[in-house]
Amino acid sequence: MSITPREAQILQLIAHEYTNLEIAQQLFISYHTVDSHRKSVMSKLMAKNTAGLIRRAFEVGILEVNQPAVQ
Repeated sequence: MSITPREAQILQLIAHEYTNLEIAQQLFISYHTVDSHRKSVMSKLMAKNTAGLIRRAFEVGILEVNQPAVQ
């Protein structure tokens, strides 16, 4: 299982409680692109919802405690 650098960036922003719209504005991409990346990461990590997504990301080492939001 491998996620792209952009997916990792979006995952970090999700973990910092940014909404899809806020992420889109921050990264200068469309809301739908953010949603596509989110769905892709959820599929790759076999998560059913955002809570599961964040939990799995910590379990596999993609996210770490006190990791700053990437911008």
